[in-house]
Amino acid sequence: MTKPTLYPESGFSRLRIDLAYDGSNYFGWARQSDQRSVQEGIESALSKIARVNIETVVAGRTDAGVHATGQVIHADVPESLESEDLLYKLNRILDEDIRIMKIEKAPAAFHARFSALRRHYNYKILDNNAILSPLNRFDVAPWYKALEIDLMNQASSLVIGKHDFAAFSKFREGATTLRTLEKFSWHRDTHGYLIAELVADAFCYSMVRSLVGAAVCVGDQRFAPEWMKSVLLKKERVSDSLVFPARGLTLIRVDYPDDAQLLLAAAQNLALEVGDLAIAGDE
Repeated sequence: MTKPTLYPESGFSRLRIDLAYDGSNYFGWARQSDQRSVQEGIESALSKIARVNIETVVAGRTDAGVHATGQVIHADVPESLESEDLLYKLNRILDEDIRIMKIEKAPAAFHARFSALRRHYNYKILDNNAILSPLNRFDVAPWYKALEIDLMNQASSLVIGKHDFAAFSKFREGATTLRTLEKFSWHRDTHGYLIAELVADAFCYSMVRSLVGAAVCVGDQRFAPEWMKSVLLKKERVSDSLVFPARGLTLIRVDYPDDAQLLLAAAQNLALEVGDLAIAGDE
């Protein structure tokens, strides 16, 4: 594996790019040889404008069908590139289900993946077999039973903290399942949607959707809230049948430290990566 670079090469400058996308028609963030990906679309557009091959680094590699309103990437581009109109040019080239929201010169030692402190996700459900508006179908998962939000919050609170989340993650070779889950709570919005808010230093592959599915099992009263903690402690993978669909999941924000702490955060996370403990957000 090539060691990630914390600084751009000579003759290049690093850009921080904030973006949003509807993941419905993409096979996730990561570039694939035979499937449509968000990364391929953005890198192709950047490379076309820069007239050299441009690669990007992402804060959280979202899975197929997962959306983002607050994704962050960085790209090292030639210093000669005229960047004033880059946002406009990129949005002219990209399909309308990807939008570049902001571009700025990255501070020293900024690394979209390794400098990140935490990732914020929302998951949205319409329960009780309620009718889902066609315009809202892309980022909401329907559920046929009524869900008790108090029970779901009780269960969710029991898995907050630093734990081994192997029971709620799909296995990946060389990847740790040790995570610090800082927030996992539920509320209803004014439209009646049930929304989960999850915040962690990073997420394992399929972790959010597995946690959501387990909480729903409590919310529809199949299990008591304590069941969720027992599943976590047993470290036995929950059934794939409990994993909720990608469509309800959205990456809404990535937190970074102050500029002065960027290098320290990146170096610490990179040390974990070199030690074969993959820490990037994967959902």
